Amino acid sequence: MIKLAVDAMGGDNAPSEIVKGVNLAIKKHEDLEIVLYGDKEQIEKYLEKNDRVSIVHTPYKLDMGEKNPVMAIRGNKELSLVKAFSAVHDKECNGAVTCGPTQCVVVGAHMIVKKLPGMQRVALAPSLPCVGGKSRMICDVGANVELKPEHIEQITLFASTFLKKTRGVENPLVGLLNIGVEPGKGREQDRETFKVLTENPNINFYGNVEPTEILNTPCDLLVNDGFSGNLITKTIEGTAKAIGQLLKENIKSSLGGKIGYLFMRKNLARFKKILSSDEVGGSLLFGVDGVIVKAHGSSKAYAVSRAIELCMEGVNGGYIETMRKYLEEETNTENK
Repeated sequence: MIKLAVDAMGGDNAPSEIVKGVNLAIKKHEDLEIVLYGDKEQIEKYLEKNDRVSIVHTPYKLDMGEKNPVMAIRGNKELSLVKAFSAVHDKECNGAVTCGPTQCVVVGAHMIVKKLPGMQRVALAPSLPCVGGKSRMICDVGANVELKPEHIEQITLFASTFLKKTRGVENPLVGLLNIGVEPGKGREQDRETFKVLTENPNINFYGNVEPTEILNTPCDLLVNDGFSGNLITKTIEGTAKAIGQLLKENIKSSLGGKIGYLFMRKNLARFKKILSSDEVGGSLLFGVDGVIVKAHGSSKAYAVSRAIELCMEGVNGGYIETMRKYLEEETNTENK
């Protein structure tokens, strides 16, 4: 049985959509147990009774516009996010899911769950839309604005371990997002990162990948600094929404378009599903001593259920223990 902590009060649509997402996930997975952290009275309005779902009451939550997450988290141990993360730290739950503000999630994970010993930085890593039948992951997408080459190297090893242990990718192919494919392209930090990744025998490095190839690259993992990654993922999401709007406008603009839609609606529905950020569920926070999933702040019920499934996937994979052993070996080697 997998036991997950869910921050019921995080996000724009809390607690209604969070709880509805829990209802979906608990029905689908018989090996799942969930503890909801938040306002019990509000949660019970939407919760479908299930013996495998319990509530830990707390009326306090982090505001989506919180400007000082460190002070907020230090000042109130009764916050729903703090209590959910504490359950992971204390090994009461195997992982946690939250739709709370990104900065608060990263800070809270640092302060409560803690980084794995030896990890220099953490990284947010979502999956990209599955194009051509291939799943791809990208990191970092916002946990850090800037990353040094050695940080990207370590995060790459962490993400590669996840793909090996959890998704069965035997030797993950890694690409560095850059403005050109040649080794000398990009900023100084990009060129240095290229060199570092090339020289690491534990990384199966493909080389530079241009943004135009993100969704059809042969790579299993794309790495970059958090600023660039955040821009890229939001651009993909925005473009997908714009394409959907353009399709609607063109279908409605003529009788032929409306008739064509009747024949193509199943195909269009599949197209929409592939590009939907709801399918991704959220981003794993790599580098901390627990499985943490940060879902979109605007997540609705289905997206929340997918975030819960992503967290389950991480727990089942056992990638954290593998990375812990690797970091311990690295530390012992350096100390010799």
